[in-house]
Amino acid sequence: MSMPAALPLALTMGEPAGIAGEIALKAWLRRDEGMAPFFLLDDPARMAALATQVGFDVPIATIDGPEEAPGVFATALPVLPEPLAVPVTPGRPDPANAAAVIRAIDLAVALVQAGRAGAVVTNPIQKQTLYQAGFTHAGHTDYLAHLAGGVEVVMMLACPQLRVVPVTVHVPLAAVPGLLTTELIVSAARITAAGLLRDFGISAPRLAVAGLNPHAGEGGTIGREDIDIVAPAIAALQAEGIAAFGPLSADTLFHEEARRTYDAALCMYHDQALIPIKTLDFHGGVNVTLGLPFIRTSPDHGTALDLAGTGRANESSLLAALRMAGEMAARHHGSGNG
Repeated sequence: MSMPAALPLALTMGEPAGIAGEIALKAWLRRDEGMAPFFLLDDPARMAALATQVGFDVPIATIDGPEEAPGVFATALPVLPEPLAVPVTPGRPDPANAAAVIRAIDLAVALVQAGRAGAVVTNPIQKQTLYQAGFTHAGHTDYLAHLAGGVEVVMMLACPQLRVVPVTVHVPLAAVPGLLTTELIVSAARITAAGLLRDFGISAPRLAVAGLNPHAGEGGTIGREDIDIVAPAIAALQAEGIAAFGPLSADTLFHEEARRTYDAALCMYHDQALIPIKTLDFHGGVNVTLGLPFIRTSPDHGTALDLAGTGRANESSLLAALRMAGEMAARHHGSGNG
């Protein structure tokens, strides 16, 4: 689907009792710092009250459709109405508002798929609250894959210094060796390579593949998974023409000199991927879902209920997510600016 780069980005509500509204307000206040126009799917009255509560001078403009957003973005935060069932108390999520949270995601995806918005940027959700309301998906990524027809996706965390993809994600560490297969690694690497090409404009992506065990198993003396599972996956990828190499010892994979040798690191489990990127850029990391037929980015943090309503939430990750979504959308649609 071809869409013009000028289309605004659709920013979802996220958990209304968390910091999502505040960081959206702060992001708009920094709108001159190189981002595409965006609109928020939320309750306009709530956002106006929140701006007053936290002391931000942010006019709220209620819009009827995404097409109006670019025209008002310079002077007001465009909000496409998504009414909430009950008033919001900062720091106290209410399952009664869960339906509105999900509707905001649904509508954002539908607008992008219809060519009316350029990308989906999702604010953090409170999964436990959604579960209490009957939500059955593991989280944002799983639900977006469902909305896209059940496609295979991977989670990439990205910042200017590093891109990482965990092959296994939210599972107990003890379960990782049993879940890890050659086929799973190959699938994650294929999606990653395609995403680097399509979304990041990297014509010949290089994938560094981390070993599971310390020192990548040290020739089998510290576990055989890297010999029996990881190495065959790398060989299969190389046979397909994908520039994958490893398995590499994770303790030497993320220093500055090593990072120059690859475009993304494929990691075997959650913390192996997320510890280095959060150490390098805790506030500026972006969660990108690769494999979807549309662009989706998200801040790399949670709802921060303890900060809700204080005006002290850090908007850096949302700003990075908005910028990255705009750049990806421009690249998708054949333009150098967005």
